[in-house]
Amino acid sequence: MCSKFAAISMMIASALAVSPKFLAAMPAYTVEQAVALAQERNPDVLIARKKVTAARGGFIEARSGYLPWLSSSGLYDKRQTQSETNLRQEDYNAILKLEQNIYTGGAVASQVAIAQLNIAKANYDLQETIDRVIMEVRIAFNELLLNRAKVRVHNDSVGVLEQELKSEQDNFDAGIVGKLNVQRAEVALANARPELFNVQTDLKNSYLRLSELLGIDVHPGAQAPPFEISGELQYRPNHADLNDCLARGDANRPVIKSRQKDIEVEDRQYVLDRSATRPQVRAFSGYEVYSERDPDVGPEFNYGGVVGINATWNIFDGHATKGRMQATRARREAAVEALAATRRSVGSEVRSAFFDLQQAERVLENETRNVQTADESLDMAKGNFAAGLGTQLDVLQAAADVTRTRTTRLSAIYLHNVALARLARACASSAEALNFGSDFKGTQTENRNAAHAADVAKPPQKMSQR
Repeated sequence: MCSKFAAISMMIASALAVSPKFLAAMPAYTVEQAVALAQERNPDVLIARKKVTAARGGFIEARSGYLPWLSSSGLYDKRQTQSETNLRQEDYNAILKLEQNIYTGGAVASQVAIAQLNIAKANYDLQETIDRVIMEVRIAFNELLLNRAKVRVHNDSVGVLEQELKSEQDNFDAGIVGKLNVQRAEVALANARPELFNVQTDLKNSYLRLSELLGIDVHPGAQAPPFEISGELQYRPNHADLNDCLARGDANRPVIKSRQKDIEVEDRQYVLDRSATRPQVRAFSGYEVYSERDPDVGPEFNYGGVVGINATWNIFDGHATKGRMQATRARREAAVEALAATRRSVGSEVRSAFFDLQQAERVLENETRNVQTADESLDMAKGNFAAGLGTQLDVLQAAADVTRTRTTRLSAIYLHNVALARLARACASSAEALNFGSDFKGTQTENRNAAHAADVAKPPQKMSQR
């Protein structure tokens, strides 16, 4: 028995000796560091950045219509047999030509304008994606903090119930209580353990979700998460104003600005379509080398410069241009409707997040007082049971109430932070900018309230702490 205990002690000591090195190698992120990392590595953000690069390439392509372009072409052929003719069997020509648009009916200007609008739209889409990813990272980070805090609360709950079971077992062995008390304690402990297992699984899933958002690969078979997070689930009061939030959302949301660019693109596309009904004039000059097949006309080898103007005008194209212009007008009308729908959607997002923020604050205020009451009730139930004035059921029920009120309070803090992150994203502003109350509250009062809120929201160290 002693040898087994010594072996186990050596294993624990070696694990403790290795764990600091392991923890030192594992990165630990704050919420702001996680947000910064997501902006660098999140796949959606990287894809949106590539779309911006593609839009810039489209601008370079459209701008080429203003610049001259140089081209070359050539031909060579030789006939195998010729009968009853004096023409030479070989025929060849080569030309180097420089061309420049003179008049395109507004086509090139429209193409350049559309390309510039597409760049602006891609940038707005990128910013909208970044804002969404930041919101999701903050939500996932707070969810991880919530589940980690829940694991501690349920660990404490299981510890209290284990102590209760041990106490009842000792009392039963001493003949003080009956077998029923021991069985009740066993059932209460058995009911608490699955809840602990559930929150432990939720914690693992939270690490996976945050890893996905941060663009961090989780190796198959890995038992530990590839990173750690620092901080606690904290509540920071925020006095947002609904009208201010609605105005910010309508003025700042990148998705609204992107829809506005869609309308401008269709306006320019209409001009581009209409340019097909106008003449296209192009000037060219170059140098040509060619052969003359007829010996009576001149020598075989000829060369010289060429210059000229090439003009085309589609008089009738089977109503193809008319159809394109009709389609463009319909797309513009659809873009106007999409803009109106997006404005309504943003307003709904702002209102929903604002109402959730208010609800979370009310629940948190109620549960903060309720946790203190539940802790006191647990102490009183233990004291009454020890004095013979209460029953074991009172103790078990009070312990369950403590666990339930603490997890409810933690969930309220989480929902408050989630609603604040959603509201900040819906308004395209930071949470600090939405704190409408900071405009008329003193700095000292704000700091004191924030410190008190953070202290109240911090999970207690043990189940019976008041």
